[in-house]
Amino acid sequence: MTADAMLAGLPFGATTRNPFNYSKVEQIGRDNTTAWLTQTEITNQLNLFGDTSQSTYLASLELAVRQAIEDFLGLSIFPVSYRVWYGIESLAASPLSLDLPEVSQNANSALAGVTITSLKYWTDAFPAVSVTVDSSQYYYDVSGNKLIVLSLPTSVNSTMTAPIVLDYATVANPLAAYPVIKQAGLLLLTHLYNNRSNTTDKRLHDIPFGVAALLRPYKPLVM
Repeated sequence: MTADAMLAGLPFGATTRNPFNYSKVEQIGRDNTTAWLTQTEITNQLNLFGDTSQSTYLASLELAVRQAIEDFLGLSIFPVSYRVWYGIESLAASPLSLDLPEVSQNANSALAGVTITSLKYWTDAFPAVSVTVDSSQYYYDVSGNKLIVLSLPTSVNSTMTAPIVLDYATVANPLAAYPVIKQAGLLLLTHLYNNRSNTTDKRLHDIPFGVAALLRPYKPLVM
């Protein structure tokens, strides 16, 4: 039987080219205030011992550095919240297995790396109504970075592109405390502090053992 003869694209997965079964993901919440690198670490790195005249600027720079490190590694130094949408092709199996686009790990191996906020679906009523799924009907599978859902009603909207909506947050990743990760943050902060704008000066080159070299071993591989 050919792949295009299979309902919902089974057994080859979703109807899109996304190797996971979510249709869309958005970041809906992020810590924009808490410092990761301390003021002492920063001033020591920049040789600004006892100089507090630039504290406000350095604090804003530190936040930018922390978020750049998080984005580069896909790592939550502090919790980050996401909203994910799934299409009806995700309903082809029972129980349902919903892939999560961003995950984390916990310093306590017995605890999950994500916190599920809510799972909702839009009904086939007109207009559609959003219904919250009781938390007893699902659990997070840490071994596969998936949300396992016992089942969803047949009243899930079949005309909407992505009627299933999951809100969750990644927890703070223990890797954030690794000295090599923090040193990469300090190195990036030094670069941004000393270079206040883009430059086309060809004499400037990447530091051979720079930020990317320090962080690359911790960046997840996409197979």
